[in-house]
Amino acid sequence: MHGAPMPSRPPIRHLLAALGLLGPPVLVALAGLVAFAGLKPLPAVLAGLLLLLWLGFLLGSHLRHMAALAEQAERLAAGAEASAPPVGATVLAGGLGPRLASALAAWREREGALVRQAAEAERVLARLPDPLLLLDGHKRIRRANPAAEALLQGPLPGRNLTGVLRQPELLDAVDRALAQGAPETVAITMPVPVERHFDAHVLPLPREPQDGPTALLALKDMTKVMRADRLRADFVANASHELRTPLAALLGFIETLRGPARDDAEARGRFLAIMQGQASRMARLVADLLSLSRIELNEHSVPRAAVRLETVLASVADSLAMKAAERRMAIELPKDLGALPPVQGDPDELVQLFQNLIDNALKYGRAATPVRVTAHPSPPAAAMSPARPAVAVTVIDQGEGIPRQHLPRLTERFYRVDTARSRDLGGTGLGLAIVKHIVSRHRGALEIESEVGRGSRFTVFLPQAQGGDSPAGH
Repeated sequence: MHGAPMPSRPPIRHLLAALGLLGPPVLVALAGLVAFAGLKPLPAVLAGLLLLLWLGFLLGSHLRHMAALAEQAERLAAGAEASAPPVGATVLAGGLGPRLASALAAWREREGALVRQAAEAERVLARLPDPLLLLDGHKRIRRANPAAEALLQGPLPGRNLTGVLRQPELLDAVDRALAQGAPETVAITMPVPVERHFDAHVLPLPREPQDGPTALLALKDMTKVMRADRLRADFVANASHELRTPLAALLGFIETLRGPARDDAEARGRFLAIMQGQASRMARLVADLLSLSRIELNEHSVPRAAVRLETVLASVADSLAMKAAERRMAIELPKDLGALPPVQGDPDELVQLFQNLIDNALKYGRAATPVRVTAHPSPPAAAMSPARPAVAVTVIDQGEGIPRQHLPRLTERFYRVDTARSRDLGGTGLGLAIVKHIVSRHRGALEIESEVGRGSRFTVFLPQAQGGDSPAGH
């Protein structure tokens, strides 16, 4: 085993001190030999000098060895990287160098094991989907895993929990847990940017010196469970309300066909066409309700893929080209779509979003007029949370326009400006509600402008994709 090079010059001060301690006994012994044993002075002086030189040699080598060990110890104490101590044997060292080298190797092995364990614990914490916070006795955050940083928009260490989570019931539970040393669980709701529900578990920890972490706060996301319960109830209520009219019409026509119109071929053909229309309307309604429920169920989970709007808008325009041709209308897309930055989103939901907006423009725009789509990079809209650079996409029609008093309610489910016309055109009253919830899930914004007699503009702001977003095609 190789050691560090020893100092080239002996520590003179220490060497003189050692000779000052060991030299006098040697000189006294020689003087005694001269006085009482008949040793002649000259040989005694020569012997004394030789002994002092020999002692100096031994002590110098030993002291250099000890100085090197002391230097290594100081470097280790200061936290610096230190090489193994010198192990060159000296008569006086008694194997101290090899023993220290062995101890240092064992210490480094244990240190490496602790570092590996700490790194493994960090990796585990980083992969946990539930937000975790370590708190001290004053409710200051000492540690937070990435899930907590993402939820509460970190960095969090050093901040007080009172300023991060303004939930009185949670703060009271933390106080009780710290005071009584017993676990506490409370349900909390975070209303922005999208309403989310959590079970907060406060787990006291053994107190550490110097006011270390004393409690673990774990947040269990219950949003999906609570949304599912609420959406089931909403689905049943909405379906039963909206399906009542077409079902009543179907039952009436069936009774008529089985009774008075049984042998009337003309009436049978007319009634079957109406029944087919009502059944199609029910199918569209159920499909939109299921789609809206699925989007609302995942609204708290932000999609992370990088999506090219050029692909999305081209796909929508192709799928609606035939419908546009039936009304002698055209869908005009910008020519520079390929230059737009990708947006962060779910490609299938973005197709559904723009399909609903462009389909509405085709329904309510005047025949033989174009539906124009514009797109450009944009600063974040005021309603976006968190605020991020965006891409603004606007769908413009040249229809009759919408009176101003109706604009705030357009995205409510089943809200219609003209109920009869909407149903005649095949609308379910859910298209813009679906648009609103898709935009909300993408942490974007929706702006609606309309002028009676001139048409409407629906602008969607979508956050631009970041470097870590995964690419997605459609």
